[in-house]
Amino acid sequence: MAKRDYYEILGVNKNASEAEIKKAYRRLAMKYHPDRNTGDAGEVAEVRFKEAKEAYEVLADAQKRATYDQFGHAGIDSSMGGGYGGENANFSDIFGDVFGDIFGGGRGGGGGSRVHRGADLRYNLQLSLEDAVAGTTVKIRVPTLVKCDVCAGSGAKKGSSPKTCDTCGGHGQVRMQQGFFSVQQTCPRCHGKGTMIDDPCSSCHGQGRVQEHKTLSVKVPPGVDSGDRIRLAGEGEAGESGGPPGDLYVQVAVKPHDIFSREDNHLYCEVPISFAIAALGGELEVPTLNGKVMLKIPAGTQTGRLFRMRGKGVKPVRGGLVGDLMCRVLLETPVKLTPEQEDLFKQLDESMKRGGAKHSPHSTSWVGGVKKFFENMGF
Repeated sequence: MAKRDYYEILGVNKNASEAEIKKAYRRLAMKYHPDRNTGDAGEVAEVRFKEAKEAYEVLADAQKRATYDQFGHAGIDSSMGGGYGGENANFSDIFGDVFGDIFGGGRGGGGGSRVHRGADLRYNLQLSLEDAVAGTTVKIRVPTLVKCDVCAGSGAKKGSSPKTCDTCGGHGQVRMQQGFFSVQQTCPRCHGKGTMIDDPCSSCHGQGRVQEHKTLSVKVPPGVDSGDRIRLAGEGEAGESGGPPGDLYVQVAVKPHDIFSREDNHLYCEVPISFAIAALGGELEVPTLNGKVMLKIPAGTQTGRLFRMRGKGVKPVRGGLVGDLMCRVLLETPVKLTPEQEDLFKQLDESMKRGGAKHSPHSTSWVGGVKKFFENMGF
């Protein structure tokens, strides 16, 4: 099978700098490292890990990168007498530089069990607009991995403890010498943990963690909106080998409202008005999230006009001025008229026609524009 392009593997452009290449490799190494992937997913991750390692070894070296840019894989394979990045590659410097920061290992590390921080979790929380604006406290139930109480997270049967791996001496890594090259790899026996469990805990089966549901109280601050996250430190999954737990991120999603819509810190609503109110003016009772208010409609109001009610919107979650409530009036055409009502409308229409353009200036202007358009087009 043809090899994938090294730049494609690392997800960088061909003009990427050395720092960008290194950063991309660090990200992939963390994602696909064997210590972080097990089972069927681990097999796929191992392939991706080796690909990234091979691509980095070539692109991080200016001379090898130039050869690869000019001749592709053929130039690299021929110059090295076989596939690059295999067991003959010297990754000791790469391992110490890149993986030492990620996994707390690297060259010359000490003994003892290697602990890993638990994974972060995400919980999707749906809120009503009222709760999002005013703030609230909600109870959520989250499935997660927690530290086994029986073995205190060690994974070993009560009364016993994990033993230092005799293959790597507790380092979690082993060094293999291939001629002039030294290759540092994850210990195949303890899988990088540095310890072995001869007598596993019967409760967690040696994992040090058990599956549970936690009920948590989440305080939602006033003014949150869809996309905001609330971080609950230490409420994620428990870490391996007694490592620190991750965090829980509560992702907020505000449900659609029957009356209001929200844009930033402003609220919008549509208010239907009658012909009589639009023509003569008047007052209407409109809702806000804090109660009812009166909206004054001036005579001659046209449909679509926007009225601003200051300070009736949302107070920003991060501080600042309270937004406004924007009321858009919509002229509602009467339906299902009685014969008497139809007759009254006809009388009104005749009366307004006799008044000329003063009753409907927009309509008169539009008709004049249409007439001129037809004349210019020769219709």
